[in-house]
Amino acid sequence: MIPIFLISGSLAFSLFLLFKWSKNNRKYISRNSVSLAYDSWTKDRLLEKLWGEHIHLGYYKDYSIKSDFKEAKVEFVHQLVRWSGFDKLPKGSRILDVGCGIGGSARILAREYQFDVLGISISSEQVKRANELTSQDLPCQFKVMDALDLQLEEGSFDGIWSVEAGAHMPNKQLYADEMLRVLRPGGILAIADWNQRDINVKPKTFLENIVMKELLYQWSHPEFASIKSFRKNLLSSKYCGGPVDIDDWTEFTLPSWTDSILEGIKRPNVFIELGPQSFLQGFREIPTILLMRWAFKVGLMQFGVFKTRG
Repeated sequence: MIPIFLISGSLAFSLFLLFKWSKNNRKYISRNSVSLAYDSWTKDRLLEKLWGEHIHLGYYKDYSIKSDFKEAKVEFVHQLVRWSGFDKLPKGSRILDVGCGIGGSARILAREYQFDVLGISISSEQVKRANELTSQDLPCQFKVMDALDLQLEEGSFDGIWSVEAGAHMPNKQLYADEMLRVLRPGGILAIADWNQRDINVKPKTFLENIVMKELLYQWSHPEFASIKSFRKNLLSSKYCGGPVDIDDWTEFTLPSWTDSILEGIKRPNVFIELGPQSFLQGFREIPTILLMRWAFKVGLMQFGVFKTRG
C-alpha cells in the first residue's frame, strides 16, 4: 500500500505543475478540441512507443502478481469480450469500434475473433495511423467519423464496441442513442469508460472539485457521466432492446496509471529515439496521470463497464 503522505505529496505536486501550465491546458471547447488533441498525441508517436497499440487502460486479474503493461491492455480486450458476450457472436459478425484510437482493439477483434470491424475516430491522424498499422488481409477498416453523428445505416452492426470514448462526448444521451441506433435488434453493445462517482449521493469536496476541473481541462473532456447516469442514458434510448448490465472495474484497471508512468522510466531509449521534445511531452502528462490515479483510488472516479442489446 502506498503511504498516505506519498499520495498527498503526488497530489500536491500534480496540482502545482498543472496550475503552472494552466494557460496551456487542453480544455474542451468543441468537438474540434478532441480531434486536435488526439491528432497531436498520435503524430508525436510517444504514446504508441511507450504504451503500444492500445491507448486504453489494462486489466490486471491479480495485481498482486506483476503484469506487463502492454499485456494487461490486450487482456482488457479479452476480458471485455467475455464479460459483454461478444464471444458469443458468430465469426464474420460486423462490429463498430467507436473511438478506435490507432486500431489496437479492432485488430484483436478481427484477428482473434474473426469479426469484420469498422473503427471510427474523430481524429484523422489516428485513422491514418490505424490504417498504416493494419495488414490488408485483416478484415478491418478505419474511417474519420463523429460518434455523435454516425453516417451509418440503422441496425447495420451486430456489435458495438466503445472503450474510453464517452468522456469526450458533450451529449451522453446522443452518444448512447447513436450507438444503439446502428446496432441491429438483438446485437450486443459493450462499453467501458471513465466515470465520476454519483455526486447526488456523495457531493464533491472542495479539493475534489479542484482535481475534477483539471481532469476535465487537461485531456479535453467536457464532462464525466456517473455509472448510474449513463446506464439511465442507455435505458432511455428508444433503440435499447433489453436490460443494461453494469460493473465497476476500478480495482482491475487501477495499476495502469502507475504503469503508464513506469513505462517511460523503463524505456529511456524511446526519448532518445524521438528527441528531447518527447521527454518534455511525456513529463507534461505525468501530473494528470497522477491525479487520475488519485481520483480512481479515492473513489472520485470509477471505471464502469456496460452491456446491453439492441
